[in-house]
Amino acid sequence: EFLNGAREIKPMQLDVEAMFQGPLPEDHDFRDVQGQDQAKRAMEIAAAGGHNILMLGPPGSGKTMLARRLPSIMPALSFAEAVEAAKIYSVAGLLNKGEVMIRERPFRSPHHTISDAGLIGGGQSPKPGEISLAHHGVLFLDELPEFKKNVLEALRQPLEEGTVTIARSAMTVTYPARFLFVAAMNPCPCGYYGAAHRTCRCSSQQIRQYQGRISGPLLDRIDLHIEVPALRYRELAGRYQGEASETIRGRIGGARTIQEARFGARVAPFNARMSDGEVKRYCELDKESQKLLEMAMEKLGLSARAYKRILKVARTIADLDGQASIQSSHVAEAIQYRSLDRKLV
Repeated sequence: EFLNGAREIKPMQLDVEAMFQGPLPEDHDFRDVQGQDQAKRAMEIAAAGGHNILMLGPPGSGKTMLARRLPSIMPALSFAEAVEAAKIYSVAGLLNKGEVMIRERPFRSPHHTISDAGLIGGGQSPKPGEISLAHHGVLFLDELPEFKKNVLEALRQPLEEGTVTIARSAMTVTYPARFLFVAAMNPCPCGYYGAAHRTCRCSSQQIRQYQGRISGPLLDRIDLHIEVPALRYRELAGRYQGEASETIRGRIGGARTIQEARFGARVAPFNARMSDGEVKRYCELDKESQKLLEMAMEKLGLSARAYKRILKVARTIADLDGQASIQSSHVAEAIQYRSLDRKLV
């Protein structure tokens, strides 16, 4: 009837604003996390500057709880980001019935038994893997040393380029994979090396071998290393509530606005993505900061790869403080987040 002109079909109108209206689920809020103020601060810095983060601590210290709440402090998805995420989920066949858009930032947490194809994507007709399903969201790998070595090494290209290419005899497919990488691990096989109230049963060699499962090139791509100690009874039983995710998200939004003005219309306008030239341009240090960083490199045994990571993190801390230039206090805080560059054993 329509083709014969006997019936009129009105054009479909999509109310984009209505799709993003309404409160998002608040099952995971930072106010629920007892203690761990330093770890929560590191999470805020990671979300603000797009920095990958590794948490190191004993079992039950709250590493997974912190990671699960990271999307709640990240800025809401823009329409363009939501469309990209929805396309990936549609290709993977994971969009719920009647769902046309992804409203929340994705959070993917694959088990350590996952294969490299499951992580990066694959199949005869290549489908997106976990890293693409985490696009514009968070990819969380718990018990990082337990993942197979080839699986971890497959992360290196996506972390660097923000895309993953899957080649098959019939076709080659490239999927986007720009995600915030969050990892967690125990400090040793038994989990209690360095714990205040538990005795570690591992030898020095076992600890070195365990930590050595994480390759240097992968650590190279992680800006923040944070120790998450076990909580004491007073912290667990206390009535103190931390900041709500909404409050933290407001500060992160301000820092993101500064970065967008700094980097313009770039695809990923984050401090973590700065090139070497941009680090020199935007991360200038005064004499006091230079002296502090030099002392840290020599006295704390920080590796050469930590140098630019510290500068990028210090730039994000300055943005969170609303400072145009990096101060020595920003550098001092950034140095604290390089635990695995020190000699732990």
